[in-house]
Amino acid sequence: MSHIELQSTASGTNSSNVDPSEIQKFSELAHRWWDPNSEFKPLHEINPLRLEWINNLAPLAGKKVIDVGCGGGILAESMAKRKAHVTGIDLSDKALNVADLHSLETGIEIRYEKIAAEAMAEREAGTFDIVTCMEMLEHVPDPASIVKACMKLAKPGGKVFFSTINRNPKAYLFAVIGAEYVLQMLPKGTHDYQKFITPAELSQDIRNAGLEVLQMKGMSYNPLTKIYSLNQDTSVNYLVACSKPL
Repeated sequence: MSHIELQSTASGTNSSNVDPSEIQKFSELAHRWWDPNSEFKPLHEINPLRLEWINNLAPLAGKKVIDVGCGGGILAESMAKRKAHVTGIDLSDKALNVADLHSLETGIEIRYEKIAAEAMAEREAGTFDIVTCMEMLEHVPDPASIVKACMKLAKPGGKVFFSTINRNPKAYLFAVIGAEYVLQMLPKGTHDYQKFITPAELSQDIRNAGLEVLQMKGMSYNPLTKIYSLNQDTSVNYLVACSKPL
């Protein structure tokens, strides 16, 4: 197997649309990314749901895919296992090193690169059949800029997928108080409520970027059964599928 080595594009890392504290937060936990019982347990548990949702709307096999904000590579690897040609980008050296090492260990070929979404969009505009940006928009200063970059990365007719957290009292109760303090599913301080994004705000950013909304789904967690499910309740976590016009 020929594995493409981790790359770093100097011009691509100098982006104003990054919160250094957010990068530091996830970098400190990077070595635990692939431990299914670690702070990243929720990501491991929701991944099969989001993977099937993406694959049902845009079959992955043989497609050129980019995962924006790939972190340690949980979604990127699962898409590569579906025979997609996957690129993962992020700005955390530690997370990318973990992702790269894990793909080498599992023998899965993925191109990982340290580069900002906006810089990647300038360099490889209109290149990808599928663009994913999951659990990232609520961690950047300017989510609209990321949405626009994802649009640029997609080919005409390509599909773009986002997931994030709604901003309302229920979302604060469940995603911050419940997940971080009561159930302790996530480290305290993982989320900043002020950065949460309502479906209306994200839909406006999507339309402004020139994308069309295809589908919006909610994702819920039942603390009794400890099972996640996709449904129509977008009051806390939600996912949006978009299409780039031909």
